Amino acid sequence: MPELFKAKVRKVDSSLGILIPKEVIEKQKIKEGEEVEVELLKQRKLEEVLRLIGTAKDTKPFERDRIDRVDRW
Repeated sequence: MPELFKAKVRKVDSSLGILIPKEVIEKQKIKEGEEVEVELLKQRKLEEVLRLIGTAKDTKPFERDRIDRVDRW
């Protein structure tokens, strides 16, 4: 399952890098030298995602009415 965390971009030699938190490393069992996929969200986008996740917390579970189903048998 993907992990969402905040990280500060740091200068590493002539490149930029991020540090993965220890908790994420342990949970995902990441080893040194292993390749991982990273998706970047700038702070503004991350705040939007977290806001949307927060709005879904208090919603009721989805219940489908039988009326809108099509009986195919």
